[in-house]
Amino acid sequence: MINYLSYRELGVDAPLSLTRAESTRRAITLGLSKHRDVERRNAGAINTIDIDPVDGRYMVSGGSVGVIAIHDLHNATGKVNFTCQCLCTVGRSNRYVHKHSVETVQWYPFDTGLFVSSSTDKTLKVWDTNTLVPADTYTFDGSVYSHHMSPIATQHNLLAVGSQDVMITLVDLRSGSDTQILKGHRSSILAVRWSPREEFILASGSEDNKVILWDIRRAKGSLMVLDQHNGAPTASPESVNTAHNGHVNGIAFTPDGLHMLTFGTDNRLRLWNTSNGKNTFVNYGKIDNDSRKEVKFAISHYTNPGVVYIPQDADIDIFDLFNGEKMNTLRGHYNQVNCCVTEPYYQDMYSGSNDRNILIWTADVRGEMVYEEDTRSSSKNTARTSFTSRVATNDAWSSDED
Repeated sequence: MINYLSYRELGVDAPLSLTRAESTRRAITLGLSKHRDVERRNAGAINTIDIDPVDGRYMVSGGSVGVIAIHDLHNATGKVNFTCQCLCTVGRSNRYVHKHSVETVQWYPFDTGLFVSSSTDKTLKVWDTNTLVPADTYTFDGSVYSHHMSPIATQHNLLAVGSQDVMITLVDLRSGSDTQILKGHRSSILAVRWSPREEFILASGSEDNKVILWDIRRAKGSLMVLDQHNGAPTASPESVNTAHNGHVNGIAFTPDGLHMLTFGTDNRLRLWNTSNGKNTFVNYGKIDNDSRKEVKFAISHYTNPGVVYIPQDADIDIFDLFNGEKMNTLRGHYNQVNCCVTEPYYQDMYSGSNDRNILIWTADVRGEMVYEEDTRSSSKNTARTSFTSRVATNDAWSSDED
């Protein structure tokens, strides 16, 4: 790190080189935190997590019994070891609590005074954080599997909703009305995501094995249907104009919006070029996926190479985004991992599981010198192997006294 600071001071390295190098080191050397944990307040499985994008301080989570909890991630104690305290909950005794499993929670992108939750009880609720009372409640014909608000929108305030219905509903948070529906899928919609690059572009994944990109300004709506074969002839007519050979239950854009990852029950992860809709054919290998709901995976921020975190049973697998190489496996949960989310400033990661725990994964600070030496070497593969072998053999559960 001292070398990077010196090169930056002398103007040898570009301004962002230090940020990118440190972010990459942190993303690759994640391990179970020995000094931080999260107070358990949910009696059921943790299905969904979101960290506020304004300060990165508050975390909202939703569980299988309908409970929503908000935690403060800031360490105000001044001690090395601390527990992230739960500030408030929407518990079973609350009259506004969801009746069934909470599938998605999300902070309002520009203000922590608002967050949104959706559930298999067929409702979507917009919450006032200060009073924990719904400002608006929307009811749908079927279970709501996914919703998403654009992180960059300035010309609209639309919330996309995917449910058991074959149509995507766009809810205008300003007027409180269901302003628009998008038709194109033939089965339940399991995942929706707005592009972080173009505020009018939306992606959706469905049980009909398709991924559709939408431009909500167009009268037709549909911009393109992604084809896993890129238009090439195939022996299987059923796979034509499909993104996967199974249900599509996971979507994530890269932070720059130039690429998009999709996850399907065909046990495949696919990387797409969002400018032309082409499959890049990066091979991540077989990744088990038999989930009937959305799989919430994460992509690192400001790193080179990009890093993908995929829930895999009770573990979390780490892949190189652009070459598909498996870099590491994080172990700590005792049951199925349902979601993981990264904190962009420090590259910390938070994961939720059926074991009712939220775990914190932080960078291995002891890897700093090794990383500095390896990134200055000529072989990137050697550097990556060094990280993987070192982190994989580190027992994250043992204390320093053992």
